[in-house]
Amino acid sequence: MLHPVVQTPQCAIHRISDHTPAHIDRLVISTPETRAIANDPRVMGVDYTRRLKNTCARILSLLKAEEMNCLTEHETIVFDILRGGLNFGLREALADAFSWNRHGGSFISAQRARVDDDPEQWHIMESEYSKVYMPKTASIVIGDVVATGTSLEHAMKALVAEAKKQGTALRSIVFFTFGGSRAEEILEAADAMCRKLFPAYEGTTLIYLEGRFVIPTEETPLTIKITGTDLLRRDALMAPEFIESSYEDPSYPIQRCTIYDAGSRAFWTPEYIADLTEYWSETLTLAENGMSYETLLSERFPQLDATRFGKVDLTAICRKQIAQLEPK
Repeated sequence: MLHPVVQTPQCAIHRISDHTPAHIDRLVISTPETRAIANDPRVMGVDYTRRLKNTCARILSLLKAEEMNCLTEHETIVFDILRGGLNFGLREALADAFSWNRHGGSFISAQRARVDDDPEQWHIMESEYSKVYMPKTASIVIGDVVATGTSLEHAMKALVAEAKKQGTALRSIVFFTFGGSRAEEILEAADAMCRKLFPAYEGTTLIYLEGRFVIPTEETPLTIKITGTDLLRRDALMAPEFIESSYEDPSYPIQRCTIYDAGSRAFWTPEYIADLTEYWSETLTLAENGMSYETLLSERFPQLDATRFGKVDLTAICRKQIAQLEPK
């Protein structure tokens, strides 16, 4: 399902090719920085956002070199969905990639929450802030973490509506994500809208960083999970470079989530660290009650060969992870 397009030590680009009818270009891209982010949750704060920004700059530059995008400075707008979009640093990434200074930036808020009487459903609870600027012809660059897609769906509808309101012809959309398949469902719908409304629309590019991950439901057979939020390796479509990197440390493939909460990971690390500590404490309890590393690995990342890790003490891993999260 993944076909190599570009292969360098700093950036591997794979195209998704399956039986799903798709009008958008779906890519899985692996870099050293995004592998570090997805494997090691201790990459947080400014270190996390800098790595992500640098990755996006490298990808944008390589896509242009391969003639896989058509971005120009005076037409390009970064559309930030607050606050997840700020993680990707796309305004600075474009400046770094192309030495631009006059490309635009627009913002929309889209805060999701669970529906009270059905906690497996989500709705937008806050969307009041909007500051959207567009030239007459606009290429849009967006980044966000996508699980249920509630925020992205709201934002894409608002983007198209705002383009119509301002008399803007949308030319293309490039979307970066740590996310699941809901991203392409939403972007397929947005792409169809754009092709109908804007005759010169050229296309949509979806960039999955490291993989198209799986969102757990109540039926997903995991001992620990947060439905509608976690991005799982289990049954995901992942870059081969990412899969191989998972063998570098036995803690990597048993993380609860590929990204955890991206907002707190970037901007309020005490909350993020508390989330990590809770997971490793719960896992430590499982280990002390008899769960083995091999059993947990088979839950969270069954594609891996447990024997490559040798003999692993799950209790020791958990205690090490908790200790590394404590204040220095």
